[in-house]
Amino acid sequence: MNIQNSDETLTNSSPKLPGTQVIDTQAAEANRPTKKRVRLRIPKEFSGEPIISRLVSHHGLTVNISAALLGPNARDDGWFDLELRGTINQIQSGLIYLDEMDLELWGESNSEEDGW
Repeated sequence: MNIQNSDETLTNSSPKLPGTQVIDTQAAEANRPTKKRVRLRIPKEFSGEPIISRLVSHHGLTVNISAALLGPNARDDGWFDLELRGTINQIQSGLIYLDEMDLELWGESNSEEDGW
């Protein structure tokens, strides 16, 4: 049902109260803060690369290193237990970055689900 005034048309198909917003639940879910724990192996060939720093600066994540195993003078691979905090989109972006670097992720886990 359409009601016409001289200067506007009102449509009854999607009533909206003044001052209310339509919330896109998918966008809201993607921007919800969350955390994810991963174990990451960084090969010695990458010892000079700021991989973890890029997770912060390029992907907007907060990174907590909960454990690390590094050889002296970076002669061996580095192993890191990381807690990534950010939105779902930021975490996905960071994981894609690590995948594109061809780095191994071990025990990828959602800490909210399994308490890891």
